[in-house]
Amino acid sequence: MSVSNSIKTIQNIMRKDAGVDGDAQRIGQLCWMFFLKILDDQDQELELLRSDYISPVPAEFQWRNWAADPEGITGETLLNFINDELFPELKELPIEGTNAPRRRVVRSVFEDALNYMKSGQLIRQVINKVSEIDFNDLSQRSHFGEVYEQILNDLQNAGNAGEYYTPRAVTQFMVDRIDPKPGESLFDPACGTGGFLTCAMRHMRDHYVKRPEQEAEMQSGLRAVEKKPLPHMLCTTNMLLHGVEDPSFVRHDNTLARPYISWEQKDRVDIVLTNPPFGGKEEDGIENNFPSNFRTKETADLFLALIIRLLKKDGRAAVVLPDGTMFGDGIKNALKEHLLEECNLHTIVRLPNSVFKPYASIGTNLLFFEKGEPTKDIWFYEHQVVAGQKAYSMTKPIRFAYFQDCIDWWGGEKREGRIENELAWKVSINDVKERDFNLDIKNPNTVEAELEDPETLLAKLHEAEAETAALQDKLKSILSEALAR
Repeated sequence: MSVSNSIKTIQNIMRKDAGVDGDAQRIGQLCWMFFLKILDDQDQELELLRSDYISPVPAEFQWRNWAADPEGITGETLLNFINDELFPELKELPIEGTNAPRRRVVRSVFEDALNYMKSGQLIRQVINKVSEIDFNDLSQRSHFGEVYEQILNDLQNAGNAGEYYTPRAVTQFMVDRIDPKPGESLFDPACGTGGFLTCAMRHMRDHYVKRPEQEAEMQSGLRAVEKKPLPHMLCTTNMLLHGVEDPSFVRHDNTLARPYISWEQKDRVDIVLTNPPFGGKEEDGIENNFPSNFRTKETADLFLALIIRLLKKDGRAAVVLPDGTMFGDGIKNALKEHLLEECNLHTIVRLPNSVFKPYASIGTNLLFFEKGEPTKDIWFYEHQVVAGQKAYSMTKPIRFAYFQDCIDWWGGEKREGRIENELAWKVSINDVKERDFNLDIKNPNTVEAELEDPETLLAKLHEAEAETAALQDKLKSILSEALAR
């Protein structure tokens, strides 16, 4: 049976269990099982490669010793083992010894994990299906990677969990333009399920990683924080799935809870790639961690302020921000002025409202900037929905290939030879200042559709109203005949 079919079978088994309610719980349940299975497969490989390697998980709780046997414990015995022994032990796993980082990873994943299933028999069925996947088999792991991305995509159906997911085409485009390299520190302060991290690793492995020491250098440069339990667990599992031996760099925390001033020079990074949550408000008191001129409860604005501080000199960033940040005033203006003074905001790619549909219908922008020099000019590029579509959707999402025109226009690493066209235009810093730092600048090269004269429009309106009235009369007649029978 294929990996995707195994996942479908697992989900169908879970739907029979009275304890699992909805996609978010089902994905959470799947994740802790996948985590333990992937970790155990990785442990067994490391044990073969390194004679001194010891698994971070105590022997009795390793997948191979309690889950792998399809005829192993089941029913109430299995349920009690998971609830009364496995979870309590891993939630309090001591973080000490030579394998402390991996122990910390296991503990952080299970600290907020829950076993939702109530039937030991159904749990055994699920465990047996998970056991069929060999994560040391490269072909199976590659296929599972695609399925796992679909699981992350499915989060969008799980209520507000959709905030964790950025379309892969967008993350791939941002990573491609930033071009991270081994040896550079890369930080996602609101990492969700790890889309930017996995995209960056894939990019570096495709272009730069040729030797084991370069792989180690790449992994050692990764930094990430996620404050919500489910996406943190998904991200950690995602890192293991993508060959990261020590994903302890994915911290379960709120980046904004740390005082702004406490981020020192040693905390600075070369690259920030992120899609901070927007449309939400931070809890009371978080804004007090920031200077008075940046204090707001709006999450995206606080992240922008922090990102500017976090970058090293010559550091570069690509950030997703909503239209509200572009045209907002007050604190938003102070933030934009600060950004333009501290950084070269060289490019803004404007995306259509439908990129995040159907889970959010909001205009978004990709901001690309480098720290160290003030902004002199900003290039805008308007990404339009691909020809033949009215909008992006679940069945017709945005794809990386649709960014090719922008990539061709970009001008390479030094952004040379850019020209204005129907999709691209340049705005000077003086023009931005005259606009009071309103960056919601529409495409001046768009040809507005010619409007018909008022008399023609009025005639069409009367015609449409008459047609509507005729349809209403017909409907009334049909209803009257139906009631008279």
